[in-house]
Order: sequence, then structure tokens, then C-alpha cells
Amino acid sequence: MTVVRRLARPLLAAVFITGGLDALRHPSRRAEQAAPVVTALSGFTGIPDDPELAVRANGALMTTAGLMLATGRLPRMAGGLLAAALVPTTYAAHPFWSEQEPEARRAALVQFQKNTALLGGVLLAAVDTEGKPGLPWRARHAASATRRAARRAAATTRREARLAARSTRTERRQARTAALAARRQAKQAACAVREGSHQITGAAGRQARQTLTQARSALS
Repeated sequence: MTVVRRLARPLLAAVFITGGLDALRHPSRRAEQAAPVVTALSGFTGIPDDPELAVRANGALMTTAGLMLATGRLPRMAGGLLAAALVPTTYAAHPFWSEQEPEARRAALVQFQKNTALLGGVLLAAVDTEGKPGLPWRARHAASATRRAARRAAATTRREARLAARSTRTERRQARTAALAARRQAKQAACAVREGSHQITGAAGRQARQTLTQARSALS
């Protein structure tokens, strides 16, 4: 956490902590201002039509969220809770549009604008990621990484398919070459056998003629 955040968060949270504690201890004055808003909300939300209880609950929320923001515990959640608590408070406590006297209207408008300024501050606290990537960026980055991984996987699959097809064609060529070589060797072996049989036949004939000649010489 930077020095600026260490200073800014307690400064922003202080007004919510003190205001929340005051609402818890002295809810009666605020309850009168909040009565119309609480009555209107209870009609369609089902919350109890008890202005004092609503003021105390709002004060407890402001105190708790203010302490969270001041101490840096879940500051983004604390900023969101403070924004949610500040909107009905501002509407109920400073309705400048309903004031008839110019001075009263001007004073209520000033307080209304102060609260809207605080609302802007807690909204900034709610989206402050302290320099870290936020959820939208992380979601976009994750989606982009997923698309890149899918494209790489598809390219790898296509490359492996091409290599497999090429390997299959090479194996087929090698098989055809081996078959041709085997046929040539078989032909050569057959030729060798035929030539050998002719040589054997010629030698046997010569031996027979020699034997016959010797027999005739003996008889004479």
C-alpha cells in the first residue's frame, strides 16, 4: 500500500465513522428526516417501517465499513458499502429541492453536494485496485489467453495431421519398393535354379556317354 493510500483512506473514512457512531447513539433526529424514505421503501421492499431502526442500521453499516476502509481491510468492498449507505442518507437528510426559503435551499444544496463529493470518493475507493489488474481486465486477459491457446492447439493438431499423412505416404512408398525388390530377388532365384538344373543335366549326359564308350571297348 502506498503512502497516499495510507493517508487518504483514514481521512475519507473518518466522517463515516463519526457520523455512523452518532447515528447509533442519537438516532431520533435523523429518524424524523428518514421517515418518508423508510415508509416509501417499506411499501415495495418489505423492510420494517421503523425509521429509528433504519437509522441505527445505516449508522452501524457506515461505522463498520468506515473502519474497514480506514484500516485497509477489504477497502474495495468497504467503499461499495459506504456508497450504498450514503445514497439514502443524502436523499433523506438534504432534500434541497423541497426547501422554500432561498437560504435554507442554499444550505441544503451545499450539504447535498458535500455528500455527493463523498460519494465520488468512496466510489473511487471501490474501484481502486492498487495498481493490480481489475476483474474486467483479468476476464478479458483470460478470454484472450484461452483463444490463443485454442489457436495454438488447432495449429499443432493440423501440423501433426500433416506429419502423420506424410509419414503414411513414406511408409507406403517404402512398402512398394520392398515389394518390387522382393519380386526381383524371386525372379533372380528362379533363373538361378533353372540354369543350375541345365548344367546338372549336361554333366550327367557326358558321364553316361563316357560309361558306354568304356563298355564297348571292353567287349571288343
